[in-house]
Formats: sequence, structure tokens, C-alpha cells
Amino acid sequence: MFSRTATTKYIKNYSAELERLKEALDRADSVLIGAGAGLSTSAGFTYSGERFEKYFGDFAAKYGFRDMYSGGFYPYKTLEEHWAYWSRYVYINRYMAPPKPVYDQLYQLIKDRDYFVLTTNVDHCFQRAGFDKMRLFYTQGDYGLFQCSRPCHLGTYDNKETIRRMVEEQGDMKTPTELIPYCPKCGAPMAMNLRADDTFVEDEGWLKAAERYSSFVKSHRAGRVLFLELGVGYNTPGIVKYPFWQMTAENQEAVYVCVNAGQALCPSKIVKQSVCLEGDIGTVLAQIVKLR
Repeated sequence: MFSRTATTKYIKNYSAELERLKEALDRADSVLIGAGAGLSTSAGFTYSGERFEKYFGDFAAKYGFRDMYSGGFYPYKTLEEHWAYWSRYVYINRYMAPPKPVYDQLYQLIKDRDYFVLTTNVDHCFQRAGFDKMRLFYTQGDYGLFQCSRPCHLGTYDNKETIRRMVEEQGDMKTPTELIPYCPKCGAPMAMNLRADDTFVEDEGWLKAAERYSSFVKSHRAGRVLFLELGVGYNTPGIVKYPFWQMTAENQEAVYVCVNAGQALCPSKIVKQSVCLEGDIGTVLAQIVKLR
């Protein structure tokens, strides 16, 4: 119902909105965090520019793409090339710590609260920062998991050791043939456990996380709930943004907060319950920490 009613909320008094965010955090009985790519971007996980050139300058020179996302969709001629790229991609975006402590700042703000995290990010930054695994729902997958490319079954497999070896042992932008992962059930090539099409595997862990999220939402229909949306755009608004707007409208004690570098807005129906802050998420969180 909200997809056609959103109106940009222009903030005239940034410091006043910052105070309102602090107050909402202090008063909240529970916090439901909805996180998108903008949060990891703020933490330094950028996919183009200097960081891309640092880790993928050789691929850019050979294949012509100019950002990591494009490299992920490039039609490599061999699996050796494909996994050389993807292993490097996964290693720096899943197993390396983000350059900036944005997730750590967020955790310090909510660690003692009744919270849950719903995120479309697949880089595992929440758990690395100390967030309780049982309070996280990664809806779109995990860079740290393989799945069958067909898929012939609904299992996923930890890839840390394989990814590490692929990165360490690759040469000439090719991973050793013996390290290419294949499905242990049917022998098909493995793929990343990422929601790109209808082959995405929702394994047992995913389903249990979905149940925990649903349970949290059902038990927090009323009361002073803070819906804290961080860096969520419009690629998949039906996962975080629209449900947060709807749940805020249904609960007069709830507060909706949107922090976004370029799309901080809310529907007119919930303007009085909303705080919209245009700016870098890390900067906003650091300012909230100081205010507290």
C-alpha cells in the first residue's frame, strides 16, 4: 500500500533530527534493524574506485569491467577464471574486516536492547561485530556458503578454507583446477549461495532464521518499537522498507528511522512518527554515540 505514497522528507534541522534519533533509541523497548548495502558502503566495503583497482586491477585490465559487481556477472570462459575472480571477491568482502568500525558502533548502541536484524547484505559484518547469530536474518544469502548450481538439494557448505586456498594458490587470474568446487551429491559445479534467481537455496539455517524473524515481529506488534532502517535503497524495497513503513503505521507508539546518504524519506502517513537523516551512516552513528 505504501509503494506509491512515499514522499521525500527534507530535513531542515539536522541536529534536531539527530536528537530525535537519540531519544527514540533511549525510549525504545525493542529495536528492529533493517540494513541494506548502504550500511556496508559506509563501513568501507565499496565495489568500485580505489578499492576495486587495488584488488582487481589485473582483472579490469584483461576483461574491461570497472566494478566488482560487473566482474561477478562476467561470462568467463573457464571455471578456473570464474573461481579466481569469485574467490578473491568473497575473500575481501566476507573474510576481511571492513575498513571502518561502523558495525561496531551500531552494536555498541543496541547490544543491551531487545533487538533483531533483518538484512539484505551478504557480507557477514553483523556477526563479525558481535551481533548475536540468533538475532540475524540474512535474507539474500551469504558469501561464506556454497550451494549446488542446479540445485539438486537444499544444502549449503562453508567455503572459508576453499576460498582461502583459491586466493593463495591462483596464478595468472586462474584458480587451480583441483580446487574447483563440485556438488558432493550430483557432481555439478557449485555456486555461491546468493539470491540471484530461482536456484537460490533456502537451507535449514535460512528457514530457522526466517522463523525467528517472524516470531520477533509477531511479539513486537505493539509498544515502543524502533524500526531502524540503515542504507536501504529501492532494489528490493519489499524486504525491509515497505514492511517497516506498514508496521510503523499500525503501531502509534512505534518510531521509524531512515538513515541514508541519498534516499532518506518516508510516507506522509507516518511523518510524525519518523526521523529521516540524509548523510553517511557511520557519521550519524558516531554523533549519536557522542550524544549519549
